[in-house]
Amino acid sequence: MRAVTLNSVPEAPAVTEVPTPSPEAGEVLVRVTASSINGFDTATAAGYLQGVMEHRFPLVAGKDFAGTVEALGEGADGFAVGQAVFGVVMKPFLGTGSLAQYVTVSAGYGIAPIPEGLSAATAGALGLAGAAALDSLNAVAPADGETVLISGATGGVGALAVQLAAARGARVIATARPGAEADFVTGLTDAKVELVDFGGDLPAQVRALAPEGVDAVLHLAGDGPLLASLLRPGGRFASTLGLNADAVRKPDVTVHTIMADPNAQTLTVLAEQAASGALRVPVTATYPLEQAPQAFAAFGAGTLGKIAVTTKEV
Repeated sequence: MRAVTLNSVPEAPAVTEVPTPSPEAGEVLVRVTASSINGFDTATAAGYLQGVMEHRFPLVAGKDFAGTVEALGEGADGFAVGQAVFGVVMKPFLGTGSLAQYVTVSAGYGIAPIPEGLSAATAGALGLAGAAALDSLNAVAPADGETVLISGATGGVGALAVQLAAARGARVIATARPGAEADFVTGLTDAKVELVDFGGDLPAQVRALAPEGVDAVLHLAGDGPLLASLLRPGGRFASTLGLNADAVRKPDVTVHTIMADPNAQTLTVLAEQAASGALRVPVTATYPLEQAPQAFAAFGAGTLGKIAVTTKEV
């Protein structure tokens, strides 16, 4: 099969031929229709996960997937051949990822059916970013009317978090530069989103909008300790970038270090919201699998929203 591979790290990804995997006991073989690029994928290629997770070379990259069930391993219950599914590859090692024509995943974790009304192209960009956004928001649990500062609002996780926070009635302050970034963020939801330019004096801008401090921060990009300093006493802070209470250095703040948990329940909730139109997955660029290296480059250059990778017409 064709796949996006790394023979070592750090290394630029390439599209090569590798053997098509077979599902082991408890696994599902999925014929991949669509995937997407995440920060996890670029971090893998850059070598940042060496020593953190086992790497098996040639390493097939990719976390998100959407497609159809091709075969079932022994004891893989709950799915049928031909069924449309999506999710996130959650194996304890790196090497058998989803940026490929086929991927094997556990039938018990990181996979859910694609509901009617949700395209595979959209589902393939939803899993990891959606789980990270939902888990981050659940961690800080904003009440109706509370103020949430979302740093990294133009990325895949942030764009979904803006919508999820607004839907809960939170007052959303989001980071975006004037122009295309600002237009992108304010266009995500019909609710009002207040913007601050991270290229300027961020603390002054946030304090002008929330003089007593914000109630919660989602740290998806930027200077975590600086962002934490903008919280009111007793505020909540969620970081997808590994920051913990020691790094934040504010004893009166509750800190949550987020590792996205794309369990079936979370995936189902996200998919139902996306299918109904309540949640928009902002895919702003789509590349065929053969151009996946260009998709990695575009991600690194800061493309807004999500970048999809497709293996066939969707």
